[in-house]
Amino acid sequence: WEDIKKYANKVIPVIRKEDPDKVIIVGTPVWSQDVDIAAQSPLDIPNIMYTLHFYADTHREPLRDKMKAAIAAGLPIFVTEFGLCDASGSGPINEEQTNLWLKLLNENHISYVMWNLSNKDETSAFLAPTCTKEFDWKEEDLSACGKMIKTYMTK
Repeated sequence: WEDIKKYANKVIPVIRKEDPDKVIIVGTPVWSQDVDIAAQSPLDIPNIMYTLHFYADTHREPLRDKMKAAIAAGLPIFVTEFGLCDASGSGPINEEQTNLWLKLLNENHISYVMWNLSNKDETSAFLAPTCTKEFDWKEEDLSACGKMIKTYMTK
C-alpha cells in the first residue's frame, strides 16, 4: 500500500491540474483487494475512491469482511471489476455468492462494474460467444452471466 500511496501522491496532483474536482479511483494491493489496509492509512486528498475487485466463486466472506472493515473506517469504495464465477473468468456461475456480494454492495451504496463486456467464450463474458453485435443486444445475445446480471439489474 505504501508504494501505491507514494505513486498516487505523485500522479494525482498532475491529474488535478487538468480537473481539480473529478473523482479519482485508486487501486489497492493484491489485485485491488486490500481495501482494509488502505483504510488504515488513506490518502489525504479530496475526491478519492478506492477500488475493490472480486470474483464471486473465489472471493467470499473473508474479502467481504475486508470491505466491511474499510467501510466502517470510512473508506469510499468503488468495485471496478467483478465476476460471477471464479477469478480465472471461467468455471460455473456462483449465484449464491454473487447474490451475497450484490446485496452487500447495494446495502452500502457501493457502485460496481462487471467484468467483462465481451463475447469471449468464458463464463465472465456478458455476451454469448455467438453474438457479433456491438449494440442493441437482445436476450439471445447474452451469455448466462449477462442474463443473470440483466435480471438482477431490472428487478
